[in-house]
Amino acid sequence: MKMISKNLRHLRHLKGLTQETLADVLQVTRSRISSYEEERSAPTIEMLIKISDYFKLPIDILLKNDLTKATDTSFIDIGNQRILFPITVDNDNNDLIEVVPIKASAGYLAGYDDPEYIEQLEKIKLPFLPTGKHRAFPIKGDSMLPMKSGSYVVGRFVEDRNDIKSGKTYVLVTLNEGMVYKRVINNIELNNSLLLISDNKTYHDYSVPIDEVLELWEFTCSINTQEYSEQELKISSIINMFNELGVELKALEKIK
Repeated sequence: MKMISKNLRHLRHLKGLTQETLADVLQVTRSRISSYEEERSAPTIEMLIKISDYFKLPIDILLKNDLTKATDTSFIDIGNQRILFPITVDNDNNDLIEVVPIKASAGYLAGYDDPEYIEQLEKIKLPFLPTGKHRAFPIKGDSMLPMKSGSYVVGRFVEDRNDIKSGKTYVLVTLNEGMVYKRVINNIELNNSLLLISDNKTYHDYSVPIDEVLELWEFTCSINTQEYSEQELKISSIINMFNELGVELKALEKIK
């Protein structure tokens, strides 16, 4: 009961609601809201459902997580709407990482701002990660060799676009390209865009307007689900060698 009372007060303040306004929304008396917030009584299941629906947060997050301790990176801005995604923890208070499965990755664009979708994702624990909100994303294709298709990139959520570092790799959720993992050049000051670069030089670079970038997750670590064969490593080395030679040949042509 203590957690729900703290969270109810916190969420009400975040939305700038008075007790009277929240009482009107939830269709109860102001004294009833006061009793919840002061721990004199506990909300019924029906009332918890109403609170959950209004604040768009799953009931177990309201009951198990102390939202008053959420860091700035626990919030995601979507247009003018500020949606709360607290760092989830296990029973021992260890941070958990949501894992976007390969089969459901196509649906992430539709569900990334839906608390119920995020809540149902599988979770893992990696105790060596730095502080911040982390999520694991599946990698498809060979555009970021030697990152193998089927691997997972664990990224830390980037709230402030001023923190985007040129040359670093990021998982980006974009309006038109969907979910991609690329090396990024920050051109926001130049032309209000990001240049996305594939490490596999057979793929062309392209720019994305910063206004089309819905989420950014900076690379923290990767998880390989399959081992490279010796032959794959040899082919990868040959491809990289020819890519490097191609760059050198173009440079020689310009000198001639």
